[in-house]
Amino acid sequence: MPDPNHETPDTEATKITEALRWHDNGWCAQVIKNEDDDGWAVAMTLAGAREPALIGPWTMGRNKKDPKPLDAAAFNTLVKTATEFVGRQQQQQRAALHKNFTIDAAIGRITVSHDIVPDDDNPTATLSAVNELGELLAQVKVSPSYKLTRASAADWVSQSFAKPRSAD
Repeated sequence: MPDPNHETPDTEATKITEALRWHDNGWCAQVIKNEDDDGWAVAMTLAGAREPALIGPWTMGRNKKDPKPLDAAAFNTLVKTATEFVGRQQQQQRAALHKNFTIDAAIGRITVSHDIVPDDDNPTATLSAVNELGELLAQVKVSPSYKLTRASAADWVSQSFAKPRSAD
């Protein structure tokens, strides 16, 4: 049985259309034995990735023993589903790493942002403020765990952009 964690080719030119493995459009679909029961699963791996982006159940064939072979329609549906799944994951990650609030202050409308630079060993974060013209008014290093809220943004602006005490 092929390994679902195999490294897929990096090129779009490699096209495979086997009964249990398809590779096209930057994706590889691999039908695998579901180790939790007697059924089958399909792993969708983005070209060049070492692990599948999505694994889901796969249909049994007519004999209720072997998997149904992949076909163009099924593969295209799997590609669409996996692409949407990866897109949602990326959107959630971007949202977790970048938060901002726009507030009205005495000096005008200010957008305060908390941007995290992920790193397994030493993540960093920056708190910054820009005015309506996009001009940087202030920027300070803060802890990645700093909680930016509308209230904390307003406090930072009202304190003339002094480094927040809870920022470390």
